[in-house]
Amino acid sequence: MDAADIAASVLVLGIIVVSLLSNVVVLICFLYNPEIRKQVPGLFILNLTFCNLLLSVSNMPLTLVGLITTGHPGGSGFCQIVGFLDTFLTTNSMLSMAALSIDRWVAVVFPLSYHSRIRHRDAVIALGYTWIHSLCFSTVATCRSWVGYHHLYASCTLCNVRAKGAGTQFMVFTVALHSLTYLLTLIVLCVTYLKVLKVARFHCKRIDVITMQTLVLLVDIHPSVRQKCLDEQKRRRQRATKKISTFIGTFVVCFTPYVITRIVELFSAGPISPHWGVLSKCLAYSKAASDPFVYSLLRHQYRKTCSLLANKVLKRSPLNSSSSLRTENNAGRSDGNSNATNSVHPPANKPLGQ
Repeated sequence: MDAADIAASVLVLGIIVVSLLSNVVVLICFLYNPEIRKQVPGLFILNLTFCNLLLSVSNMPLTLVGLITTGHPGGSGFCQIVGFLDTFLTTNSMLSMAALSIDRWVAVVFPLSYHSRIRHRDAVIALGYTWIHSLCFSTVATCRSWVGYHHLYASCTLCNVRAKGAGTQFMVFTVALHSLTYLLTLIVLCVTYLKVLKVARFHCKRIDVITMQTLVLLVDIHPSVRQKCLDEQKRRRQRATKKISTFIGTFVVCFTPYVITRIVELFSAGPISPHWGVLSKCLAYSKAASDPFVYSLLRHQYRKTCSLLANKVLKRSPLNSSSSLRTENNAGRSDGNSNATNSVHPPANKPLGQ
């Protein structure tokens, strides 16, 4: 192993750890909080979490083994199963992100009719489509024996070496796969989230107008208070832009290098650096580690649930038990002192004889 392989192995190991921990936390929050389970987006997030967890325990460890041993991890049949999962889970997770963006677009653009437009039945139908879409591509690739160990990416995935006998068919399949998954999802993300940003900026502008009118009327307001209001306006506008940029930006940064490498590999006769191939695969894997933070853990409802779970766990520790006991004792002494005081000095509206 050279220095690049060691760095790539450490990177993959870090991605596995972060992805497992963060996605497990999202799953625990989903199971613990009934309000999250009642919401329609919770189904899409659950499906995305399932894909990320399965990818973290199946494909990523084999890539790590392939980097360490610089060879084929496992048998051919086992690698085909993992290659099937690679195509299925990646496609399914991309389409789940597209479904989440459509859900948020409807929630922001049509807030009054959201519950009539997006119901649990509609979410189940959308998830059914994502599964059928993903199964079709992964099943075709597996049945045609187009999946196997690819040395360029050090992982079990679509392999053009195994498809040399069907060059044109494999090229058409690969282009169709990335067009109907990556490109389709990217278009949906851009269209829906940019519309959401447009509506958010419109509402921010209305709030800004009301704020400025209020500041004009309040002549005696302190300059520091006025400046705080103006700063809050600026932060409000930046907050919406940052969220939309995060949704689209993480998708583009994580998946674009891998997809471009795949397309270049089809039409280029020259060799591609294996270090670049592994790096592009690691970036694709990193989406599974970033999704819990982008879509779940940074939201107020999930943070509140995590805080409740943390407090519930910490309250069982001996230190907190003793401190809570001291608090109860102090409260008891305070109650005793107050009772004694009331017996000496009864309340003003209560006669002494009562």
